Amino acid sequence: MEHTKTISGLKGPGPESQEMLARAGIRSIAELSDPGSVEAFVRTRRVVPGANPDLLWALESALSGEPWQEVARRHRTSLLLAVDERERNA
Repeated sequence: MEHTKTISGLKGPGPESQEMLARAGIRSIAELSDPGSVEAFVRTRRVVPGANPDLLWALESALSGEPWQEVARRHRTSLLLAVDERERNA
């Protein structure tokens, strides 16, 4: 995965998600992968309060290569707990 490429080159986040990420200052693959899906989701929710966990699944899917449905099914609890922990410690 080339880190200078834009988010639009990733499989997963659609145009609406890309717009939300851009509002949070996340426009490149590096700006997503360096902090990871949880931090990127938390940053996005700060500026787009309506961002829901579907975005989190898409971000994790884009970084891991695992289908978002599998991410939602297998990693839902651990990702949501990580988001909760990160938001509590912000």
